[in-house]
Amino acid sequence: MKKRSMQGIRSAGCSTLLLLGGLAHAQTPPDAGTPASGLESLQNQITEQAGQLEAMKRAMAEQEAVIRELRSVIGNDVLARKRGGAGPGVAPTDNATNAATAAAAASATQGVPNAVANPQPQQGDQPPQMMAQPQSGQPQQGESSDQTVAADEPVGRPPERDTRPPEIAPITDQPGVLTGEGKLVVEPGFQYGYSSNNRVALVGYTVIPAILIGLVDVREVKTTTYLASVALRYGITKRLEIEAKVPYVHSSGSTVSREVFTGTAVDNVFNSSGSGLGDVEATLRYQINYGSEKLPYFIGWLRYKSNTGKDPFEVVTDCVTRCVGNTTGTGLPLGLPTGTGFQALQPGITWLLPTDPAVFFGTFSYLHNFARNNVSRTVLNGEKEELGKIAPGDIFEFSFGMGLALNEHASFSIGYDQAIIWPTKQNGQTVPGSVRVTQGTLLVGYSYRFNNRYTLNLSVGAGLTRDTPDLQVNVRLPITF
Repeated sequence: MKKRSMQGIRSAGCSTLLLLGGLAHAQTPPDAGTPASGLESLQNQITEQAGQLEAMKRAMAEQEAVIRELRSVIGNDVLARKRGGAGPGVAPTDNATNAATAAAAASATQGVPNAVANPQPQQGDQPPQMMAQPQSGQPQQGESSDQTVAADEPVGRPPERDTRPPEIAPITDQPGVLTGEGKLVVEPGFQYGYSSNNRVALVGYTVIPAILIGLVDVREVKTTTYLASVALRYGITKRLEIEAKVPYVHSSGSTVSREVFTGTAVDNVFNSSGSGLGDVEATLRYQINYGSEKLPYFIGWLRYKSNTGKDPFEVVTDCVTRCVGNTTGTGLPLGLPTGTGFQALQPGITWLLPTDPAVFFGTFSYLHNFARNNVSRTVLNGEKEELGKIAPGDIFEFSFGMGLALNEHASFSIGYDQAIIWPTKQNGQTVPGSVRVTQGTLLVGYSYRFNNRYTLNLSVGAGLTRDTPDLQVNVRLPITF
C-alpha cells in the first residue's frame, strides 16, 4: 500500500514535469527573418520556465519528506482505524497520500505565474491542459481514476480522544477518575475497622536478670469502629471536581487489665464507647495532564479536614475505674472520641499509568495538623486540666498498586499503603512516650459496574505493623446523576 501511494505521488510529479516540458517545446519556432531580440525573448522564457520546474521539483521533494515523516509517526493500520470513512473502493492510505499530493501540488503552484495556473496560450500555440488540481474528475496523465476521486473526497475527522484516566477498582480514599463535567455523584459508604494492642509495663526494679521486685502491668485494648459516610462529588469541568464527605462514627473499646499495685490475678474489663458526627472533609481535584501508555495521568488534589467531631479532650477521663497512683486525669477515658480534635490540610498527587491489560497507580501526600492553644482535658465533675499548646505530628503517606480489568463489568486491584506519623508535641516539647510511628497496610479491592449509573466497590486492608489497625473493610456504592 505504501509503495503504491509513493508511486502515485511520483506519477503525479512526472506528469506535471512532462506537461511543463511540452509547454516549453510548444512555442512557435521563429521564422528565418526573426531578429535576434526575438530569439533572446524565447530563450528567456525557456530559462524562466526551467526555474519554475526546479521550484516545483523542490516542493514535491519536500512534500514527500513530510509524508514519510507522517507515516513514521502514524502507521497505516492506526490511520485506517482512526480516520473518517472513505469512499467505496478507496483504501485509507490512498486517501491520505492523495490528499498530501494535492497539497503538494497546491503549494508548488504558489508563486508560479502563467506556466502552472491555467496559462494563457500564445499566438500559434495549443492551449495546455495543465492545472494544479484535476477538473471535472478527469484523471491526468500518470494518475489513476481512484486517486482523482480520493483527492476530491474529504479524509474525515478522527474521533475525539478519551482524555479520562482508566477506571480501576479503588482501594484508597482518593479516586483516580474524575467526575464528568456537570455530573453529580452521590457515594454512600460504610467502613468497619478492628484493632488490638497489647501493653506491658514493669513497675519496680530488678536485682539480677530474670528476678523482678515489683509488679507487672499488662493491658490489652481492643477497639472496633463503624463509620457510615455520604460523599458528594460534582464535576465543575472535564478536569476539575469538588467533593464533600460527611461521616458518622460509632466506636467501642474494651480494655482488659489487672489492678496495679495489687497482687491480684483477676482480669478486669473496662468498656467504653462513643457515637456522633465525625470530621467533615472537603477535597478539590484537578487532572494535570492527558496521559498515554508512556506518560502517566497526574491528578493533583487538596483535602481539608475539619474538627467537627468530638475530640479526645472533651471525653471525661478520671479514676473511676482505673488510675495510676490515684492521680486525677490518669485513668481510662469514660467514652471514645469521634474526631481528632485538630484541623488539617493535606495536599497530594495521584498518578495512573495504563499498560494494557494492567493499570499501575500510586499516591503521594503530606498531611499537616494545625496546632491548638490553651487545650484542656475534661476530668470528673466537669473539672478542667490545662495542657497548654498541643501540636500533633504531621503525616507523610504514599501508596502504590496495580489494577486489572477482568471484563467489561468487573475489575480487581491490589496495593500497599504506608503512613509515617511524627511525634506529638506539648508546649514545644515532645510528649513523653510519643515516638515516630509507621503504619503499613496491604490493600485488595474489587469493583463491579452494574451499568453507567451504579458501581459497587469493595476493599479490604490488613495491617502489617503493630501500630496499624488489624483489619479495615470498606464498601462504597457511587451513584451517578
